[in-house]
Amino acid sequence: MRHGKKFNHLGRKTAHRKAMLSNMSCSLIEHKRITTTVAKAKALKKYVEPLVNRSKDDSTHNRRVCFRYLASKDAVTELFREVGPKVANRDGGYTRVIRTGNRLGDNAEMCMIELVDFNEIYGKDEKKKTRRSRRGGATAVSKPESAPAEEVVAEAPAEEVVAEAPAEEVVAEAPASEDVTESSNDDTETDSPEEKKED
Repeated sequence: MRHGKKFNHLGRKTAHRKAMLSNMSCSLIEHKRITTTVAKAKALKKYVEPLVNRSKDDSTHNRRVCFRYLASKDAVTELFREVGPKVANRDGGYTRVIRTGNRLGDNAEMCMIELVDFNEIYGKDEKKKTRRSRRGGATAVSKPESAPAEEVVAEAPAEEVVAEAPAEEVVAEAPASEDVTESSNDDTETDSPEEKKED
C-alpha cells in the first residue's frame, strides 16, 4: 500500500526524472513559458520555485546550489540576471499553470506553465486600471460633465455656421445640374419615344 506517499514518480526512474525536471526547468527559465502535461507541470512547479526563490539573493552559494539542480550555466545566468530582479518583490507563487485541454493522441491533460511576472499576453496592470476607473471614476466623471455642458451651449453658434455652408454648396451646384439637364433634354428630344408620341 502507498498510504501517505504523495510524490509523483512520473513513470520514470530517479535519474531519468531528475534529468527531465532539470531540462524542463532550464527551458522554463529560458523561454518563460512551456507546454507540458499537468502531472509534469505540478512536479516542475515544486522543482523550480525554490530555485527562483534563491535567485532573489545573488550570492556564490545560491548560484552553486541552483547550478546543482539546473546543470546549465546559461540557465543559471538567466535566472540570476533577469528572473531574480523581476520577482524580488513577490513572496512566492512564481509560476502559473493554465490548463489547455487534452492531447489529441493519448488524451493526456495538457497545460501551459509560465513565470507569472513575465507574461505579456494578459497583465494585472489592465485589471488595476479597470478597477480604478470603476471606483474613482464615478465621482471624477460626474464633476467634469457639468463644466463641458456649459461649453457646448457656448459653442452652439459654431454649429449654425457649419449648417449654412452646405446650403451654399447646394445652391452653387444647382445651376450646374440645370445646365446639364437642359442639354440632355435637347439631345433626348429628338430621340425620346415619349416626345414622339406627344407629336
